[in-house]
Amino acid sequence: MTFSIRTARRDDVGNILAMIRELAEFEALAHLVSATEDKLAADLFGDHPACECIVGEIGGETVSFALFFHNYSTFLARRGLYLEDLYVRPAARGQGYAKAMMVHLARLARERDCGRFEWSVLDWNANAISFYEAIGATVLPDWRVCRVTGAALDVLAER
Repeated sequence: MTFSIRTARRDDVGNILAMIRELAEFEALAHLVSATEDKLAADLFGDHPACECIVGEIGGETVSFALFFHNYSTFLARRGLYLEDLYVRPAARGQGYAKAMMVHLARLARERDCGRFEWSVLDWNANAISFYEAIGATVLPDWRVCRVTGAALDVLAER
């Protein structure tokens, strides 16, 4: 059967959330998932969408997703495309679907005149790092992700 990629629809939200949970399990971060179908639907399809999503299908079955949004580079004075998550279900891995999703997103970034296409990868995920390098990505060694969340965000906001 043929693998196809399309823009996610509202009726995909349940499948997307299920794959988000599968990804979180794989990354040993399931305890951090608080997303709900309602919240995800609002963020993808509400009046002011916060993000976009594409899904990959084989014979009408959803086997992958990529959730992304635009960021902005002050150095380039251009927006970029930021990939938040890419996931391919285990049974569909090794078939080139992740690469097809990345090519699709790269084309979308180029169509939208983005100066960059970026994402993060966990340092222990050697397979993902090798995959990203194989498609031409540079893993930036000097950059670290900084995050303020939960109580720490509340404390910072109160200062």
